[in-house]
Amino acid sequence: METVIAVSFDDPNRLYDAVTKLKELDQQGQVAMYEGRVVERDLNGRLVVKDSVQGGDDDRGVATVSGGLIGLLIGVLAGPVGMLLGGSIGLMTGAVIDMDVDDRDDSVLSAFTRQVQPGQTALFAHLDEQSYEVVDNAMRGMGGNVLRRPALDVESELAAAQEARDVAENEAREKLRKEHREQKKEEIDSKLDALRAKFRKPEKTRAAS
Repeated sequence: METVIAVSFDDPNRLYDAVTKLKELDQQGQVAMYEGRVVERDLNGRLVVKDSVQGGDDDRGVATVSGGLIGLLIGVLAGPVGMLLGGSIGLMTGAVIDMDVDDRDDSVLSAFTRQVQPGQTALFAHLDEQSYEVVDNAMRGMGGNVLRRPALDVESELAAAQEARDVAENEAREKLRKEHREQKKEEIDSKLDALRAKFRKPEKTRAAS
């Protein structure tokens, strides 16, 4: 089954040991690794990619170069949507997903966002696993906390997040256009009022005539 995992570590020194182990499992045929990313969330909440990990199969490597699932996932989590799902400053960044608190708690993207807390490092990977125990035992033996979701669920939420972002951006553009039109109308009305004033006769002049 194709899955996406995020393994977080309190000790960043264990992270690359985990990367090495995952590559070994891939070479041994116990898992198939399509791609991975080593990430860190800094104290300001930003998710930063530190390194890329590639599986041993050349065909899988070509797919990664052309834009893999982990690359898309990290791109979303590092952006406004990820900030919003993490309960941070996302509401100020423009991309809003219309979901209530309960929906966010069940969200795949929200779970991956919370997996990497400020000051933590993590390994994200797109795998094909025959048994979850292989990776779980290896990562937990190094002190890693494993989060796993089906790749199909991740793809589905990424598509929904993109759609929600498109809707939000369209609504923002429409609001700006509306404000621009209203502002322009106010300017036009103001200029017309000034023009009318020029053609009005003063009260004394009208009285004398």
